[in-house]
Amino acid sequence: MTVVVRNPWQALARGGFLRGVWPWRSAGYLASSVLTGLPALVALVVLAGFSLVLVGLPLLVLGGVSLAAVERRRLAMADDEPAPSPHRTPAEPGLAAWLRLRLAEQATWREFAYGLLHALVLWPLDLLAVGVAIGLPLGMAAAPLQLALDGHEARVVKTVLVTGYPQAFAAAAAGAVLLAVLLYPLAALAGARAQLTRLLLAPREGELRDRLTEVTRSRARLVAAFEAERRRIERDLHDGAQQRLVALTMTLGLARLDAPAGPQADRLEAAHGEAGRVLTELRELIHGIHPQVLSDYGLGAALADAADRSPVPVEADLRLPRLDRSVETAAYFAVNEALANAAKHSGADRIRLDARYGDGLLVIEVRDDGRGGAAADKGTGLTGLADRLAVLDGTLTITSPTGGPTSLRVEIPCRALCG
Repeated sequence: MTVVVRNPWQALARGGFLRGVWPWRSAGYLASSVLTGLPALVALVVLAGFSLVLVGLPLLVLGGVSLAAVERRRLAMADDEPAPSPHRTPAEPGLAAWLRLRLAEQATWREFAYGLLHALVLWPLDLLAVGVAIGLPLGMAAAPLQLALDGHEARVVKTVLVTGYPQAFAAAAAGAVLLAVLLYPLAALAGARAQLTRLLLAPREGELRDRLTEVTRSRARLVAAFEAERRRIERDLHDGAQQRLVALTMTLGLARLDAPAGPQADRLEAAHGEAGRVLTELRELIHGIHPQVLSDYGLGAALADAADRSPVPVEADLRLPRLDRSVETAAYFAVNEALANAAKHSGADRIRLDARYGDGLLVIEVRDDGRGGAAADKGTGLTGLADRLAVLDGTLTITSPTGGPTSLRVEIPCRALCG
């Protein structure tokens, strides 16, 4: 089994550390600290000349947000685990809404603290560590080159004087050994530095929970808006196009009765028949968009109607109160899809539909005696229904071994509106 190494600490715990890329990734991460730390220090010094309360402090806080975004990207040099932004998306567009949200978030002030720490302390320490761990050994390894350029003597790293090549090559060998030794604590430091960055700049558990809640609520709002749009389309078709088609069908029927026998009467009869077929298709379309029985009488009546219209005989046991509209809609379309799949793909002779509510949980089971082998990932349309149920904290479970039977189970936590 292949073990994925994601950071310097994990690399140190495994063999072959010096043969891998982590020593140099660690050194690169620490050395690149100057690229963000030095500009942050300059900005801090410049803004300190302004009034801290009126101008400097707000700019420093917002500058910390920008610096943190760069630092999260730079973290990838020392840690392969992603570090997402801890900030939420403003509910309203515009700079003012963005500023209000950012200044109210704890993450913004952690980023501000990190910016001060990075500008004043961290990047100089990072640079010093790289200089000692890599610069010192490389200076010793360059002793033969220094001696060759000078011709007589050379001072290794400005301290030890060497006057011959045996001493120079000994210093170079010592530098190579020292480099191999110092790369270990350098990688450990890079790992600690990366963990500090993640601690201050990455989302915390509570922030991740808040973001998940926000995403769930956003999905619920989208589903509610989608259902409202479905009901609007259903009303428009029912009250508009369908009524006009009914009037057209009646007009054509009267015209056919009044017309004398002949080609004109035949054409009127054909047009009347075509209008009737269009009206039937439109009614089926309206029913598929959002059945009126679901809105008027609830999930139990709508499921009984779906069972009656199924081409495969359905034995139904439905004991349901009125539930929240979103719950009834999601459950109805899940059952409808299950009945349609059973009729099209299973070869079933009978279907059993059970729906009950108790202890705050709606449970619906659809079982057929077909050939089985059904799966949500085979284009049956159940994947989208599972996503819709997930918005309501519901689940969709399919059991369908080859040879059958197939069982679909829907569970949605909800509360009854009435008995």
